[in-house]
Order: sequence, then C-alpha cells, then structure tokens
Amino acid sequence: MDFVSERIKSLAASATLAMSQKSAELRARGVDVINMSVGEPDFDTPDFIKEAAKKAIDENYSRYSPVAGYLSLREAIADKLSRENGVSFAPSQIVVGNGAKQELCNALLATVNPGDEVIIPVPAWVSYVEMVKLAEGKVVTVHAGVEQDFKITPAQLEAAITPRSRMIMLNSPSNPTGSVYTYDELKGLAEVLKKYPGILILADEIYEHINFTDKVHSIAEFEYLRDRIILVNGVSKAYAMTGWRIGYLAAPEAIAKAVTKLQGQSTSGASSIAQKAAEAAYRGPQQCVEDMRKAFERRRDLIVELAKEIPGWKCNHPRGAFYLFPEVKGYIGKRAGDRVIESSGDYVMYLLEEAHVAAVDGEAFCAPGYMRLSYATSDSNIREAMRRIAEASAKLK
Repeated sequence: MDFVSERIKSLAASATLAMSQKSAELRARGVDVINMSVGEPDFDTPDFIKEAAKKAIDENYSRYSPVAGYLSLREAIADKLSRENGVSFAPSQIVVGNGAKQELCNALLATVNPGDEVIIPVPAWVSYVEMVKLAEGKVVTVHAGVEQDFKITPAQLEAAITPRSRMIMLNSPSNPTGSVYTYDELKGLAEVLKKYPGILILADEIYEHINFTDKVHSIAEFEYLRDRIILVNGVSKAYAMTGWRIGYLAAPEAIAKAVTKLQGQSTSGASSIAQKAAEAAYRGPQQCVEDMRKAFERRRDLIVELAKEIPGWKCNHPRGAFYLFPEVKGYIGKRAGDRVIESSGDYVMYLLEEAHVAAVDGEAFCAPGYMRLSYATSDSNIREAMRRIAEASAKLK
C-alpha cells in the first residue's frame, strides 16, 4: 500500500542537495571531485559569534525560546533594517525561524490560497516553485535570459499579472545568476506593482551582503509598497552560519502573526543558542562581513575571466551572491565517442563523470540550457575546476 501523500509526490527533490550528495558519494569512492554545486560559504563562523554561543550555553539558554524568537534578537534585526536598509519594522513585525528557507515557506503558506497565482522571475532558486506547490498556489514564471542579465522588465511583469495574482517573489542578489537589480530597475517594477494593491511582494534578500555594487537596494525602499512587502533574510550567507539555521521574516503585523501561528504548530521557536549567536552577529563588528565579501569578489573576477576561455559559454557579469550561471546550449547535440549531450543536464553529468566537477543543471532553476557553478570555494579549486571543465568540453565535437 502506498502511504505517501499526493502533496509530497508532486514535489521535486532539491537538485542542489542531490548533486552535492552525488559528489560526496564519488569522494567516498576516492574520486577527486571539486564540488561547485553547493551554495555555502567556505569560511568559518567568526570567533566572536561562536563565543556568544558558548556564553549562551554557560548562561543556560537551554529552554524553549519564544515562537517568534527572542525579543532581543528581533530588536537587533529591527535596528539592522533601520541602519542598513533605511526601513522601519517593529519587533512585533519580525519572526525568527529555522533559516530563511523556513520563513519563505511560512510566508507562502500563511498568505497563498489554493489557486492563487504566484509570479516567479526565472531563473529562480530551486525551492520557490516547490514551496508554491505546497501552498497549493499556481506558479507563473517570467523568463529573463543571459541577454538581459537575468532581470525581468516592468513590461514583462505587467504582462504576467492577472486577476488571480496574489504574490511576486523577488530575489536580489540572485541565486542562481548573481544578478542584482539596480534602484531604477526596482523602481520600474515598483511602479507596476503600485497599480495592483492586492499583490504581495516576497523579497528574498539572503545574499544582500555578498554584493559587488556600491549598494544593494531593496524593494522595501518604496514606501507606497511597504504595507504588502515581506522581507526575508538571515545570517547564513553574510556570517558563514549556514548550519546555525537562523533566518527571519519582516512583514505587516497581520502576516507576522499568521506566520507565528503557523510556526507555533510546526517547529516552535528556533534554537536558543543559535539565536544568541545571531544576535551577536547583528550587534557585533561587521568587518568579517566585508572581508568575506572582498574574497567573493576576487573569486568572481577569477571565474568570470576563466569562463571567457571556454568556447560555447555565454555568461553575464554577476554583481552579487557567489554563482556563475553560464548558458551552455552550444554543447547540446555534441558528442564524445558514443555519448551524446542532449540537454544541459547531460552536460552537467558529463562534467561530473569526465572532469570530476559538480555543478547543477539549469533546469532545476527553471532555465534549461544553463548550469550553475558556485565559486564559494578556494581560488585554487576554481582554477583547477575551470581547467578540467575546459579540457572535458574540448573533447565534445
């Protein structure tokens, strides 16, 4: 008898996690795989944050935390949003959860009704579509390719809006493309959304601090949208705290309360120790964030230069995050011996087996014909991986 629900059957497995698992399996067999599939900083959590966690243990922060998070952490987040983003949220409008991923899912479950349309600019992170499915919403994708730096236009947004539109999900800096919307580009989208007061804006800003522009702008800067904007962020990327699992949502109070109700019936409050560490991250010195950002920018420059040497790739110039998302359609139809590359997925598997470099197929991001490489790894790994990719690609005729 089949006991698995149709809800779960309809979900796709995470392609990024699946490729990371394949890499680990090959490594366990002694294969020297360079894993460029995982979206995780390769730095250690800064010492002052770890010390705060140790102190929390010594001070017996070992009991259930409030469902929405400690007030002191929510106050630190509110101060961060005011200081860095110029937007005002009260602590009562902030919910802390088990990573930004949980808060994205919570936001959808708390606001989307069955059949509601959720507009997703693509390429998009692998979990967005699946989260909308969980909420029983209908996904409406808006495609932007490498020729437009993977950013949708106001005209494209307007064309996607229907009477069933409930939400748009925005991600800047972007996973998987590294694209960053400028202030003027966001203003263009905001002016369209201004005409449709029934549409919520879910802004995923987890890569905010990994940017190579003068300033990353937020859609929340447009005051006339503030009463329907849901900001999601966290400590994972900026502070190299992926395993600590602390993210947050800042939203209109009614939505924050709805998310708290949902979280109270699912996970309850996030880890007490991790919350105190996150509080230290937001309250403490920020030089560690800038040091990591500079390292990622150097790696960005390196991988972009090396990518130019691979015939058949088309790349943008990423302005944030730590991903390169080349168009690889030029290799579809080519072969090496009896092996024919019939899709970008075939090309990615060929690179894993032939070059021992793990990447992620663009189809997982709703962009077949592309692939994602994470450069959250050492300069030497980047150089060697790109050498291997170039060598293996040259064998395809």
